[in-house]
Amino acid sequence: MATKRKKKSLQISYNAPVTLTFSIVTVVILLFDQFVFTGMIDSFFTAPGAIGSEYAFNWKNPLEYLKFFSHVLGHKTWAHLLGNLSFILLLGPLLEERYGSTMLMLMMATTAMVTGVLNAAFIPRGMLGASGVAFMMILLSSFTAISKNQIPLTFIFVLVLFLGQEIMTSFGNKDIAVLAHVAGGLCGSLFGFLNAYKPPKSSSAKKVAAAEENGRASPSESDL
Repeated sequence: MATKRKKKSLQISYNAPVTLTFSIVTVVILLFDQFVFTGMIDSFFTAPGAIGSEYAFNWKNPLEYLKFFSHVLGHKTWAHLLGNLSFILLLGPLLEERYGSTMLMLMMATTAMVTGVLNAAFIPRGMLGASGVAFMMILLSSFTAISKNQIPLTFIFVLVLFLGQEIMTSFGNKDIAVLAHVAGGLCGSLFGFLNAYKPPKSSSAKKVAAAEENGRASPSESDL
């Protein structure tokens, strides 16, 4: 009797835990702010600004230091949120596969802290949103194919377009956190250079690397 083949069921994979969790949390926070706790984002998810602003940094308040990280989770509007998530959900899984979940989480946290501190030091208004994280991922993604002693041409193009756009934006819209975009992009560039020569963290990439290593260690036919 012929055996029946079992049909494989289609399963949804939580393939990029850091990227997906970050995105889901930002959506939940905006929903809560709009329908449950109005003003929550202003109170807990807005980075402090420089002295003299409405959100001036108060070094005596412990919550102010937490806002250096939490501000990337808050967004004013759905358009603001979706604009950032369109980049984060596109690039995040690829970067998480390349560098690992832990490393990507550290990169995102570092970018949040850098942009938050810079805002409190130089910008006379509060700041919120994941734009810095998105721009970090944009610049970091151009390093995925970098090799020793070489700078990808794609990185040069992205860098020129990125800086050009930010310079033009800075003249036209005062409400856009240009400093956060630039700082995030610089963080992504730095992370890319620091991790350029490290092997990928994914299991499939590790298997390929191990196979290549075994191939180099085994004698070839000409050596026999």
